[in-house]
Amino acid sequence: MNPTSSRRTVLGAGVAGVLAAAGAAGPAAAGTTAGTAGTAPAGAAAPARRTNQRSMVDVPFEEHETVRIGLIGLGNRGAGMLAGWAAVPGAVVTAVCDIRADRAKAAADKLVQLGKPRPTQYGGSAASYKELVRSSDVDLVYIATPWEFHYEQGKAALLSGKHVGVELPIATELKQLWDLVDTSERTRKHLWLMENCSYGRNELAMLKMAHEGLFGDITNGHGGYLHDLRELLFSDTYYTDAWRRKWHTRSTASFYAMHGLAPIAAAMDINRGDRFTTLRATATAPKGLADYRERHIPKTHPSWNEKYINGDLVTCLLETAKGRIVRAEHDVSSPRPYSRINSLAGSRGIFEDYVPVGSTGGRIYLEPDHGGHSWRDFAPYRQEFDHWLWKKIGDDAANNGGHGGMDYVLQWRIVQQMRAGLVPDIDVYDSAAWCSPVPLSVESLKRDGQPVEVPDFTRGRWAQLRLGLDSRETDMPPVG
Repeated sequence: MNPTSSRRTVLGAGVAGVLAAAGAAGPAAAGTTAGTAGTAPAGAAAPARRTNQRSMVDVPFEEHETVRIGLIGLGNRGAGMLAGWAAVPGAVVTAVCDIRADRAKAAADKLVQLGKPRPTQYGGSAASYKELVRSSDVDLVYIATPWEFHYEQGKAALLSGKHVGVELPIATELKQLWDLVDTSERTRKHLWLMENCSYGRNELAMLKMAHEGLFGDITNGHGGYLHDLRELLFSDTYYTDAWRRKWHTRSTASFYAMHGLAPIAAAMDINRGDRFTTLRATATAPKGLADYRERHIPKTHPSWNEKYINGDLVTCLLETAKGRIVRAEHDVSSPRPYSRINSLAGSRGIFEDYVPVGSTGGRIYLEPDHGGHSWRDFAPYRQEFDHWLWKKIGDDAANNGGHGGMDYVLQWRIVQQMRAGLVPDIDVYDSAAWCSPVPLSVESLKRDGQPVEVPDFTRGRWAQLRLGLDSRETDMPPVG
């Protein structure tokens, strides 16, 4: 594409056609060891589609007058999203579930306190979620359980005829990612990653600028998840049964880089004109958690029976079909300020986020606007290229959502898409691609950092330029 031509001009007024009809259900994928990040096979060829299994690219939601939501997992994240779901116009939480029944009751009580109908409660066993996904009173299943349960619960919801939003990652094994893609195609139901950072205000403005051609031809991006979680990882109450810390004893992998990777992928039109082709990974030695334990944790603590094997900093370099490079980093074990990095560069400029300047925390340098090799404040550009979602519901997001409001923007947009019968901004193919560095990093590290192939989860549809997070402004359907 000529860098002076905007992506929107190339897309024009038309949107790709809709695929219809329902597919047949298929068998489950082979079982995997719970709680480990799996390796990838030597090749990345797509498994053959079954008869009547068709792509979900550009398939819209069926229209819902009211979106009935069931929540599975009511720990820190699930409970934190509860009020946001309840606040979205045209949404109602009809079911809540947690292996600990008291959490389900607490969530139901909170909804009543908010003036909402009391949802059905499920809980008390590891299988309680199966009752929720089979409920006829649920349209959308939201999953916020520990990582090792996401695949099993997400697939069960699809097979029960529900749309599914899954917290990061949707799965940790490559065969699981493929199985979720195939199950979505067979059931004709959508499953997507609940990637709230894709809806961050800076991230969406950056995306809009990229697609309007301000950076010229995009050449590289840099994102990640750099978050000092050591105190929380060793807390006896924050992560139930220390589930997140235990992952660091099981695998050496890039567990959670999606927060920084996804916005860069969207700006680069991954699965919408470009795709990831190879990944190579490096990992530092695992020092941070053991050092923190030595200095802060009593010798009687159960963590002293653990050996940490995941590198403190795991870095993935992903190459695309167009020759772009994305660097994605993951580090939750080192003392450092929070950052998702969020940097994008091209032939005519660069944007960098998480810098201590201005009101937005971002800085920019563009030709021909700037010169003198000096950074400029991002604020006037964000104002000019502010995404329509933030213009429309930014105030509501500030009042109802965590993480600066982007949680609520994500929730609002999902409900809007389902109520209006729109194509999802984030589909199962995006979700699989963004989560594939989990197993692919394991395989690359096993090969001493050699590149491994990234599958084309779209099975050839990646070259089609189509809308995603750069959506067209749409009103929320009226309620009642």
